[in-house]
Amino acid sequence: MPRRWENSCPHCGAECHSEGSLAAAGELQRELTYDGLRAAEANGSKGGRRPAVPAAQTDAVRTAYLEGRSIAALARDHGVSRGAIRTAVADLLPEHTAGDPGVPAPELPVALDMPGKVADYLRTTELEPAERAALDQGVTVRRGQGYTLRVSAVPAVHRVLLARCQPLDGVQGAPAVPAQRKARREYQNRVSALIPTGP
Repeated sequence: MPRRWENSCPHCGAECHSEGSLAAAGELQRELTYDGLRAAEANGSKGGRRPAVPAAQTDAVRTAYLEGRSIAALARDHGVSRGAIRTAVADLLPEHTAGDPGVPAPELPVALDMPGKVADYLRTTELEPAERAALDQGVTVRRGQGYTLRVSAVPAVHRVLLARCQPLDGVQGAPAVPAQRKARREYQNRVSALIPTGP
């Protein structure tokens, strides 16, 4: 049986020169890391942590969040991380307000499919900015010959949109178009089923 050296490799039995090998490997790794960082910087990438929400934009971020914008969308719009947005709206998040019995929890955005006939009608009516934003940010989903608009908004905005499309049920002197009336009632059922109307 061949004699093993004290600093021999456990796999092959060869003598390893660990101090020199480790130093060279460490230097090579540093060199490759710095080369990679320089290449990324040359391509326009900058390393490090993404910036926080600027103080001047904090109110706008908080308002947009309360109007129903998602945290991910706000992060994209402002060029910051989702964590930075969560920090800016921390006191508005449900887990923060749930512990304080005197403060009602803010309504969270709800995604509902709005029939295309309802969306088409609402696009021609006069809407408040929060309602218009919810409608404009909706995602079109094709359904056979028609479509639905997936609208993500707080329940209050859905209730207002539902009220604004009331004329689709027919008004005095103008009969309702059955397809439009059916579309409005579908949206009404979705709003009623998912959102309690409150006191």
